[in-house]
Amino acid sequence: MSMTKVPAGYRSVLGIYQTQTAIGMIHQIFEEKLGKALNLRRVSAPLFVEPQSGLNDDLNGIERPVVFDIKETGTNAAVVHSLAKWKRMALSDYGFGVGEGIYTDMNAIRRDEDMDNLHSIYVDQWDWEKVIDEKDRKPEYHKSPVKPIVGAICDTQDELCRAFPELPHSLSREVSFVTSQELEDMYPTMTSKERENAYVKEHRTTFIMQIGGKLKSGKKHDGRAPDYDDWSLNGDIMFYNDTLGCAFEISSMGIRVSPESLDRQLTEAGADERRNLPFHKMLLEGKLPYTIGGGIGQSRLSMLLLGKAHIGEVQSSVWDAKTKEECAAAGIKLL
Repeated sequence: MSMTKVPAGYRSVLGIYQTQTAIGMIHQIFEEKLGKALNLRRVSAPLFVEPQSGLNDDLNGIERPVVFDIKETGTNAAVVHSLAKWKRMALSDYGFGVGEGIYTDMNAIRRDEDMDNLHSIYVDQWDWEKVIDEKDRKPEYHKSPVKPIVGAICDTQDELCRAFPELPHSLSREVSFVTSQELEDMYPTMTSKERENAYVKEHRTTFIMQIGGKLKSGKKHDGRAPDYDDWSLNGDIMFYNDTLGCAFEISSMGIRVSPESLDRQLTEAGADERRNLPFHKMLLEGKLPYTIGGGIGQSRLSMLLLGKAHIGEVQSSVWDAKTKEECAAAGIKLL
């Protein structure tokens, strides 16, 4: 069933080949700026992992990974949902010290995704992670990468608009910081998405913090797996999307779980069975570095900077017949 919503009067600013050229520019410009802003080095990353390793991201705990068998090994592999846990293991393997980090291209298949303007079964993002000191596991340090990331995005927009002056140029560099509980207190009768839309419309660049745990209402602002982000030290970077008229998540990031917070969150999430998986066992035994990291959506960033109404305009994926019909009728060209 299609959940596509086409804004009234929408027309793409760029043609289909101009769009491809602009996407290439975005990738080249932003990747360089991100690496410099956060002191990150580029590495290669897996497309699939062994299911028994515990390295795959369980997202909200209900999504099914794509699993396939390998003839030569007689074992299975699972296509990644994200690289959140793999990156922390990689930093340990590379022997990086405090302040050093990595970034990589993450490509994933999320077969159970509810598809709409913003969501596809294909996910592409820049994943980054860096080593921190245990004493830096606090809210102020957690906020520190946000403005450099926002600055890299806005700098990328500036360069892109010099090449394509017809593109929108409306992002704000000024970041508003707010917790999910503060949002619930401000808008108690709204859903979490409605709160995001109301707040981000007024504060056009926002970092919403502390996502995953229960609010005073007993509900969660949004789901988060218990074994990568510390729910008290994470958040989402959002911009207001003028094309779609809504809050637009561009990045999810956070300080990763310590042995203590992993222990607590596994129990809270009813996921104690993960304790004996190799990754979780190493973490609980204090054998992995303390880290901070996140993901920045590649197709999402292209959508935002190019003023696109549908993610299928900036990435090739599979869509249901209704979505294809509605987009064709509205003049939206899916790649």
